[in-house]
Amino acid sequence: MPRHFSLADCEVMGFDLDHTLCRYRLPQSARLIYDSFAQYLVTEKGYDKDLLNITPESLDFCCKGLVFDLEDGNFLKLAEDGTVLRASHGTKSMTSEEILETYGRREWKHFSAVSGMLSRSAKYYLYDNYFDLPGALLCARVVDSLDRHDRQKKYDFWKDMVAAIQHNYKISAFKENCGTYFPEVKNDPDKYLQRCPASVKKWLKQLKNAGKILLLITSSHSDYCRLLCEHILGHDFEEFFDIVITNALKPGFFSHTPNQRPFRTLENDEEQEALLFLDKPGWYSQGNAIHLYELLKKMTGKLDPKVVYFGDSMHSDIFPARHYSNWETVFILEELLGDKVMVPAETESEPLEKKGKYEGHPPEAPYAVSKQWGSFFVDSLPGLGNAEETLVSTWSCKCISTYSTIAIPSLEAIAAPSQFLIILKHDDIVSQIFKTRIHYCGNFPS
Repeated sequence: MPRHFSLADCEVMGFDLDHTLCRYRLPQSARLIYDSFAQYLVTEKGYDKDLLNITPESLDFCCKGLVFDLEDGNFLKLAEDGTVLRASHGTKSMTSEEILETYGRREWKHFSAVSGMLSRSAKYYLYDNYFDLPGALLCARVVDSLDRHDRQKKYDFWKDMVAAIQHNYKISAFKENCGTYFPEVKNDPDKYLQRCPASVKKWLKQLKNAGKILLLITSSHSDYCRLLCEHILGHDFEEFFDIVITNALKPGFFSHTPNQRPFRTLENDEEQEALLFLDKPGWYSQGNAIHLYELLKKMTGKLDPKVVYFGDSMHSDIFPARHYSNWETVFILEELLGDKVMVPAETESEPLEKKGKYEGHPPEAPYAVSKQWGSFFVDSLPGLGNAEETLVSTWSCKCISTYSTIAIPSLEAIAAPSQFLIILKHDDIVSQIFKTRIHYCGNFPS
């Protein structure tokens, strides 16, 4: 039987902040993130100064769903069964012959670990959100640089990349004004952040007026969260939420036990003592989904309140919220706007009224579909011998259909459906590709 989903059935609505409630000006933020990491590698670790010079066109390399094989210096795009669909060594695309020579029958040896959502490994790294993607380009260019100078076959620079990330994003960086990233955003937030549309702010107020409990759960530290929320929502942003949780350190927020990750109070953005449990709404740091859910039971008066969580990262938001907490999940996926999906001929001939459609004028996608990597959702797999190539779903696409209740390009798709709406039906193109059952995405009744 088809499965219907309605937000009206949820007592609790949770939201991630970065790239969910707060949308970034992606070309500008991508360059800033790239520069943040590159500056560190060059000035602190002695890498080639050429890494500091990039063109806007080079950002075409950035594509969600890539896996970086750390030892081999290869980037991979995988099918839902782990088959290597496309690959590059550094920034250079590998030919079909090179892929077969490297991976035999196009099988990647670490896929079983990746498919189990083990996102942390000394062997590979997954790129699944816009904060990560500029780092993929930088790593690829580091491989190119090392090949030119050292001709090495194994790569061990990842520790330096991790150091660059930690230097720019550490908890104290915002307060200390260190690194490149936070000082730049603080100095000119309008350059990097999009203000929250009036329709979304109105929708959040409608939810609260309808008696829904609203959560903000972000891995950003409290000081950066405050800057973002004041800029996109206004100085009264706390009125939108019943509970604010910063430095949540997802996915650990969902997977860790209360003893491993207790909640902490905050004072002047400094974490205070650990709490044995949560007894009231408010602003907290770190924490765990188990103690949060106990508080939600008290607040709703229900033994099993239904929670839906909106987020943009499969590995930090969608998978853990569904797998560990059994929450409904709404995946924010901007690729739905710009990725002209490749579909079999028989689906292309379907009448328009059967397909998902846009009403009004949806905004342009932040990036065009990567010329180097192709569609986020599907790709062609070369046939053996004289056999024709076949169209297959990507592993990223499989994850979406498995772990997200619905996928939408932005919160505006729900908050302002008269201007910006995607209707997913069981027989439309997107659902066929995702292999989903019926999904309903509509405006919450006022």
